Amino acid sequence: MSDDDEAAMVRITGRVQGVGFRAWTRDEAERLGLTGWVRNDPDGSVLALIAGPAAGISQILERFRHGPPGASVSGVERQPTVLAEKPVGFRITR
Repeated sequence: MSDDDEAAMVRITGRVQGVGFRAWTRDEAERLGLTGWVRNDPDGSVLALIAGPAAGISQILERFRHGPPGASVSGVERQPTVLAEKPVGFRITR
């Protein structure tokens, strides 16, 4: 990763599964030039690894607070993450 890039592991809670949150996250991340992945977790939350410029990460974190239509976000928890390499592209897992 370049010196200007950051990474964050983000857990989004609330009504975030079954509302298109993963596809919406992928689209938003690609629009902001971010890379990583997003998945549904068994506890009903959505977990995302986001990497890229700090400004883009800040923007997607703000967008996570609202989510796509139909979502009702109750929490966005960010944990800084150190990556050896920046992920290529953005993918939906599980």
